[in-house]
Amino acid sequence: MDTEYGLLDTDREEPPGDEWEEIDYSDTEADRIARERDREFNKFRKRLTDADQFKLEESVFDEATYGALYKLVQDGYIDAFGGPVSTGKEANVYTALAGDKEVAVKIYRINASDFREMGEYLEGDPRFEKVGDKLAVVLAWVRKEFANLRRAREANVRVPEPIAVERNVLVMEYIGTETGRAKRLTEVEIENPETAYEVVREYMRRLYSAGLVHGDLSEFNIVFHEGQLVIIDLGQAVTVHHPNSDEFLDRDCENVANFFARQGIETDGSQLREYIEANADPTPSG
Repeated sequence: MDTEYGLLDTDREEPPGDEWEEIDYSDTEADRIARERDREFNKFRKRLTDADQFKLEESVFDEATYGALYKLVQDGYIDAFGGPVSTGKEANVYTALAGDKEVAVKIYRINASDFREMGEYLEGDPRFEKVGDKLAVVLAWVRKEFANLRRAREANVRVPEPIAVERNVLVMEYIGTETGRAKRLTEVEIENPETAYEVVREYMRRLYSAGLVHGDLSEFNIVFHEGQLVIIDLGQAVTVHHPNSDEFLDRDCENVANFFARQGIETDGSQLREYIEANADPTPSG
């Protein structure tokens, strides 16, 4: 494993985004397409349903999900679908081609998602009005993940590049190779734990300076890809205005510090948090 870990350089950090900019999760073009099905949409839907490598169960994916995928194809974000990368309790991730570039397509299940747990991270986020039913929670969550990825990128944190979002479907950079997804920290031998820890610590600091707390950071959602450490799964990340942001930051620090302590690094959660707070300047507008 490379000892540099690809820390992104930055001459200056971008100022935090507008905490109070509302993120729209209302009816989308995908819903209209689903309501006004035409012959081409029906053909597209049947191809996906019948494809062995892209199984979409009708009990899980509703008509508007097909509409979202159809719209993303029509808009040029997806040219051809590939196989599954991962199957989780809330979302499936597939590969796809966009021109000559491989991308990841993350599809959240409307009916299967644990919207109560999602609500813990949405409630109190000033970017959202009160989110009620299950559909609204999932659609808000996907928009939130897209916005979080974009803000992290602006803060020079190595995360998957967000490309497009439509309803419950997120298109982003594929972090992996032809043989499969990138390996998590738990799946690789870390040759230089001290440098790896310093990179992760710096990315946590940059996130905090950008007004974000990951909220579920651990060795399971930090991966190694092409000589870089990449932080993934930012759907649950909250702003520093969130009422539980301090609790989430404590948890992130404990998880990360405990992992690297097992690699021989002298650190703990309190020490990591002190470093982040002493070296970050979270001054989001609002």
